[in-house]
Amino acid sequence: MATYSCEASLKNTLSRHAPDQGAPFKLLIAAIAVAALAGCSTIAPAPFSSQSLAPANQADRQAIREGVEPLTGVLTLDEAMARALKHNLDRRSRMMEEALAMNQLDVSKFDMLPKMLASAGYNWRSNDRISQSRNSDNGNLSPSNFISQDRDHGVAGLDFSWSLIDLGLGYYGSKQQADRVLIAGERRRKAMHLLMQDVRTAYWRAAAAQKLRDQVRGAISLADEALSDSRTAEAERVRNPLDALRYQRQLLENLRLLEAISQELSSAQVELASLINLPLGQPIVVADQASDSRAIDESALKLPIETLEEAALTNNADLRESHYNARIARIETRRTLARLMPNVTLNAGTKYDSDSYLVNPNWQEAGLQVSFNLFNLFTGPTQMKLAQAGVALADQRRMAMQMGVLTQMHLARLSLLNARAQFERADAIFGVDNKIADMVKNRESAQT
Repeated sequence: MATYSCEASLKNTLSRHAPDQGAPFKLLIAAIAVAALAGCSTIAPAPFSSQSLAPANQADRQAIREGVEPLTGVLTLDEAMARALKHNLDRRSRMMEEALAMNQLDVSKFDMLPKMLASAGYNWRSNDRISQSRNSDNGNLSPSNFISQDRDHGVAGLDFSWSLIDLGLGYYGSKQQADRVLIAGERRRKAMHLLMQDVRTAYWRAAAAQKLRDQVRGAISLADEALSDSRTAEAERVRNPLDALRYQRQLLENLRLLEAISQELSSAQVELASLINLPLGQPIVVADQASDSRAIDESALKLPIETLEEAALTNNADLRESHYNARIARIETRRTLARLMPNVTLNAGTKYDSDSYLVNPNWQEAGLQVSFNLFNLFTGPTQMKLAQAGVALADQRRMAMQMGVLTQMHLARLSLLNARAQFERADAIFGVDNKIADMVKNRESAQT
């Protein structure tokens, strides 16, 4: 129905302009018809199909692996960190974001340049431009009519314009974009630090899984056998049923713990492969870099709290980003003030008109214009209030971020102390278990 109505309207339009009034008029009618058809057309959603997505997915997979050296041999911690810095996809994204911000800074500098506009055009009308004159003394119309313009003529021009407000807005906008470049750098630095932490964690988890995998599987197998034997003994009434059930419960608790450890360790290699951009199913053999865990570097624990707080406030990427955002908000107040000021515009240009009635078809012109939006007298205070509210919000966010950074530093220090205490306790339990195992072995040897 919509298409029919559009076609009908086009026929009516064409019938009203049926007389031949020249080729330019026909071209105008054709342009109107094309525009009407374009307005009547509808654009339907075009979702991707599975067949259309398959080539794109394959191309993405090839691009992900492009330039990634295959892993040969044993993977060390240093190599894992180097591979992550070079091939990690999230890090690449952060680097591209920083490069994009730098390109936007280069583009924003052009806003301070004046505008140079080259133009050309063609004018046509269906009849002559005829004008009359009136005598200024007696007010009578002149008996003669005058043609003052060709029916069709071409125009061209080269115009130069420079605005004081545009210069100021471009200057402050470039300063804001420069701070956004620094923000992108801080985000990249934060992503790099988090990546190194994740790589260390995944590497040592993979090392633990590699070392404990066989032991955990063996312990699970032994526990399953013991559980089966206990159930058989319970069924045959060989021992007290209550003791057998208690023993089975203890075995089941141990099995649940062992299976949880096995599940946690089984995902370590996948996480490590994702961080260093290796195929997720590829087996990774990590180097056995076991060291004396008691020799934990205590330099961070020996530093005064004030020194740690100062280092955190100085180097934390999120807090530095908050400082840059606060500076951007302050620059925005200056941009708002610049928009409220009177504008000075300088114009200059050269013109050409092919109209045969013009005595001077070529000419140059220049002008100076001062303008002021009178509504700024009413809206200016509200706009400045909004800009100052943005500054207050940025400052409040920075202070909240500072408190969060200090809290994070104190919690990290406490976590290190607690982890060290837990390790010492686990190491003591491990020593006692070894002594018990040695005593049991010696007793069995003496009995045999």
